[in-house]
Amino acid sequence: METLSLLADGFSVALTPQNLFLAIMGCFLGTLMGALPGLGPANGVAILIPIAFSLGLGPTPSLILLVSVYYGAMYGGRISSILLNIPGDEPAMMTCLDGYPMAQQGKAGEALSLSGVASFVGAFVATCGLVVLAPQLVKIALLFGPAEYFVLFTVAFATLGGISSTNQAKSAFAAALGLGIAMIGSDSQTGSQRFTFDHIHLYDGIDFLIAIVGLFALSEVFIFLEHHRGGAAGSSAATKVGRIMPDFGMIKRCIPSMARGTGLGFFSGVLPGAGASLGSFLAYSLEKQTVDRDGKTFGTGDPRGVAAPEAGNNAASGGALVPMLALGVPGSGTTAVLLAVLLQLNITPGPLLFTKNPDIVWGLIAALFIANFILLAMNIPLVGIFTRVLMVPTRILMPIVAMISFVGIYSITGSSFDVMLMVGFGLAGWVLRKLDVSLVPVILGILLGNQMEVNLRRAMTISDGDWLTLVGSPLAIILWIIAITGFVLPMMLGRRMKNKMEAARNEEEFVGD
Repeated sequence: METLSLLADGFSVALTPQNLFLAIMGCFLGTLMGALPGLGPANGVAILIPIAFSLGLGPTPSLILLVSVYYGAMYGGRISSILLNIPGDEPAMMTCLDGYPMAQQGKAGEALSLSGVASFVGAFVATCGLVVLAPQLVKIALLFGPAEYFVLFTVAFATLGGISSTNQAKSAFAAALGLGIAMIGSDSQTGSQRFTFDHIHLYDGIDFLIAIVGLFALSEVFIFLEHHRGGAAGSSAATKVGRIMPDFGMIKRCIPSMARGTGLGFFSGVLPGAGASLGSFLAYSLEKQTVDRDGKTFGTGDPRGVAAPEAGNNAASGGALVPMLALGVPGSGTTAVLLAVLLQLNITPGPLLFTKNPDIVWGLIAALFIANFILLAMNIPLVGIFTRVLMVPTRILMPIVAMISFVGIYSITGSSFDVMLMVGFGLAGWVLRKLDVSLVPVILGILLGNQMEVNLRRAMTISDGDWLTLVGSPLAIILWIIAITGFVLPMMLGRRMKNKMEAARNEEEFVGD
């Protein structure tokens, strides 16, 4: 009953006119960004962070705007997958397999609407799971001491490469790079300068937002300029949408698929490093084995092949918020960006968040429920408008992204040095992406590096310098086992998982041809 009372208080916060307007705007902008191939939720949130801060919004309105963008981008990723056979982001790749064949059969509108309903089911159930599971994790997290928190952060670094990763060395390099950047500035205990080179602008360290906007938003501008010079973000010959609403029989036939996809997706979202991509892949694979063992319908436009992965990836996006809010450990790249927003607002995620800032956390959860209904109401009747964003030329789109980044960062810091530093991070992000190095561990290192160092020092102080304190409790040992397993498992299974995903994609393309 206490949870329901807190959730009711959260709705009183989320339903204020300002927060409701921000939720609607966030859902709309998120869907637009999700529909653009390559942007995705992490980039969408990163692009709008400067706007949220430059508008002077408080903690709760800022978070409501950005999580609405997050959910909206997860919904929007299906649009280009179905109409153009180009995933809006990686989790939407599995939607291409049956969504695009449906569009070729003149059922694009039905596929878009069905995927919108499946996205709603997955995200709504995941948000319910967040309400139930997060407070329980908080009770466990209260048992954590400095040593356990240090190991927990190690788990985040070890697993965030993802189970489909095939090169853990690159993930480890990216994490080390992020931790190195986090060391820049004044030592928190001694006050001595580290890696500042006597440059006064570096005395306070590197601002999270500068790094995130540079690595995500500006690097995307450089990638687009490299590959799509003067072209369109989508295609000049986008498939016609046709009939919008699927018949009731189609929806009814897909309900079991949505249920199975939602369960798998939420589970994979809660696990750090698994994320929406794995949730989408597992949902599609299970559905294919369950209802299409002969392989005759999936890949040829089966609606269940659209409903399952969409429910899976949207459930995973909600599940990824559970460890971020309850433990302070992001479950995905986008939640790592949201973690940076919380830290910038002087809000520390974790068990104390639910006791010190209940209005923020429960207002945020209530806003997620509201955003789901807004997105359902928005994505079906307005799907024709969202498809038009695929026609926006890159020469118009990318300058807007760059302008938001430059103006936003300068309005926050008022420093031309920070703007140039953002450009430097943008170039670094472009190089790392060219080398196929994930940016998420870099961001995680910058975000968690200082907390990791502080907890390690506290643990060493309490134990009088005894390193065995890091394995001195059953909880710490369990976390070490999870960290080692999470780092080693992708080396054994990553290549196989990635090959299966590529094989499914290639098979669909062969059938399409």
